[in-house]
Amino acid sequence: MTAKRKINLTVYAPALVSDDNRTIALVHGMERAFPGLRLEWRVSEDGRTIALPQRDAWLTEGTKDGGFPLVCNGNENLPVMISGWESPAGSSPGGRSQLEVHAQLPPSEGGLAAVADVLEAVAEIARGHWGHATPFRASVDIARQTRNRPDDLEVPPRGLPVLTSPSAMRSPEIPHRLGWLNYWSAAAARAIGFPDPVRDTELLSRARRTASGGWVVQLTDGPLDLDNPAHLEALKRAYERFPVIGGRAAP
Repeated sequence: MTAKRKINLTVYAPALVSDDNRTIALVHGMERAFPGLRLEWRVSEDGRTIALPQRDAWLTEGTKDGGFPLVCNGNENLPVMISGWESPAGSSPGGRSQLEVHAQLPPSEGGLAAVADVLEAVAEIARGHWGHATPFRASVDIARQTRNRPDDLEVPPRGLPVLTSPSAMRSPEIPHRLGWLNYWSAAAARAIGFPDPVRDTELLSRARRTASGGWVVQLTDGPLDLDNPAHLEALKRAYERFPVIGGRAAP
């Protein structure tokens, strides 16, 4: 499986603090959400997978500088992995540092069946503000929507709207962008005005509420493919529906 076919999962959450128990809880939660998954390997500097017989102790020791090291399933054909790092205050919304949790799932039958549960588990355990899970190819074009500098005049691809740099946004609760599956905390949902029972009928048909009062919202039935005109239009409609996303309008 090539990297271009993977599903990227990212969650933005409050920064780690001393004696924070979220690191191990995140790994355990991901394993519970993905049947049969065991994240008991690390990756060496030369790319080899190395077993971690004392995985939880290794994670505890390695959790520092606002993040935690990568652990994976040791399967090079269908890789699954998770790690976290700190986004510093200077490049984060509202001038507050954040924990960024990054995971990767394969687009296999098992990965696709588990992705919504994994996103929900990771986001809820991390106490995430928002997050998404998106196929790699679509996520590349979505990332190109962000204008990080005033002199960056590149037009986003496919007619997608320009998004403000995260550092220029006022609140970490406001999602910076959309993806295929979207996690919005209760605070994020309030900030963007979701759900509206009239305008959000289609989105609600593919949405579910989480235990904390947040939402997991799926834009398209199948994995987001921006070469598919119907998928591209679904993404554009969602941006039109939620102008607050990406700092394009005041909440």
